[in-house]
Parts: sequence; structure tokens; C-alpha cells
Amino acid sequence: MNRFSFNQATANNWPMPELVAGCVEAGVDKVGLWREQVAEYGLTATAKLVRDAGLTVTSLCRGGFFSTDGWFDENRRAIDEAAVLGAPTLVLVSGGLPAGGRDLDAARRHVGDAVGELVPYATAAGVRLAIEPLHPMFCSDRCVVSSLGQALDLAAPYPPAAVGVVVDTYHIWWDDQVWTQIARAGAEGRIACFQVADWITPLPEGVLLGRGLPGAGCIELRRFRQAVDAAGYTGPIEVEVFHADVWARPGPEVLAAALAGYREHVA
Repeated sequence: MNRFSFNQATANNWPMPELVAGCVEAGVDKVGLWREQVAEYGLTATAKLVRDAGLTVTSLCRGGFFSTDGWFDENRRAIDEAAVLGAPTLVLVSGGLPAGGRDLDAARRHVGDAVGELVPYATAAGVRLAIEPLHPMFCSDRCVVSSLGQALDLAAPYPPAAVGVVVDTYHIWWDDQVWTQIARAGAEGRIACFQVADWITPLPEGVLLGRGLPGAGCIELRRFRQAVDAAGYTGPIEVEVFHADVWARPGPEVLAAALAGYREHVA
């Protein structure tokens, strides 16, 4: 249980001060933060709040979206924010195809090149970039990186300490190569972040909010935890859930449910 980290997105409507206080009350000492909520409360204020509470920020979401104008400057800002928060990892969601584009191979090459352009800045800031593959249903508009193998290939030209990958159960559970690729990620020292959420059926309209709390769906979450452990990953395990029904519940109730699901189905 000491590896549990509560990703802020799981209780999306919980104000920052209440979230931090709720984690402290529940004995949770790790949180994953999101840039939008951090900006709303204030970057400096958030950094002080979590530091004074004794919380460790395990990751900051998100950078990436390399198909949009101004991606370079925006990602430099995200790196700066992660450094201020003490977050060791900036999660990168690559972005979809460029407007009117159909060349998926070129879009993926651009992601790799863009990450490379950011490496010197991120390294100087002490922030590790983490490429997150998303489920293929998000390929056109949100993330052209659809498998862990693709993410590892894109990270390969850069030092593992500078560029890693995110293992997110919701996005990669379907892949028949996932166990081999997790082992590869461990052997290459690339696992920068491990996030768990369940897959619930049917998916809601819009599909983005289809993540369930651990145990609510069909993913072998403990098998993933055992696989990343076997690959040598000993870091935090974030519960990160997007679902309207979960978001509608009070923050302390969501945290308690995330802890219970993690305890029963992950740990």
C-alpha cells in the first residue's frame, strides 16, 4: 500500500486544498497532479500546499499534443511546472493526426523528433519525459502512439533517464504483446510511470470517460502489477480514473473507493 498514489483526475471536481487534506487524513502521501487544476489553484501555491502537507508529487499530466501549433513552448512550460512541483515525471500524450492529415507514420515520426527536441531542456530541469500510449480508439484525435511497443521505439534514441514510458492498464490491456513489451521496458529501464484503471463495458458516449475504479471492469490489474514488478519497477502506482459517475461522488468517498479497489485488485 505504500506505493499507492492518488491521481487527481480520479476525483476531478475535488478542490486542490480539500484533495490534499483528504489525502493526508487518509494516510496517502503520494499524488499525481494535472496542469489544469494546478493552474487554477496557482503553481506556486500548489507546490507549497503539497510540500507543507508532506505529499510527494509522482507525476504531472500532461505535456505532448505535438500536432498543435506552439507545442514546443507549451511543453517547455509544462516541464517548468513539473520542476516547480517536484514531479519527477511529465506524462506526454502525443496528440492525434494534424488537421486534415492522414499520414500516420509521419505523425509518429514527428512525435519522436519532438520528444528529442525537448530532451535537453527537460534534462536540465531534472524532469523525465514519459511517452504514454493510448488505446487505438484515440489514434486520430488524441494520441497516435497506440501500443507500448510503439512508445518504446520512440523513446529508444534517447537516454532512459531522460525519456521513459507510461504503463497504463486502461490503454494497453488489449495488446497480446503487452507482457513482452513490459519486460522489454524493464530491461531498457524505461518504465517511468505506472497507472491503473479498469475497463468497463459498455463505454459511455464519447469514450474518454470510460475508465473504472479498480475491480469495476475486466482487466487483470494484479497481473499488470506483477509484470511491472518483475520488470524491476518499484515506483508509485497511480489510480487514475475518468468517469462521470465517479466524479459526481464526494472526494473522500472516491479516495476511499480507490484505496479499497487498489488493495483488493492491484496490491
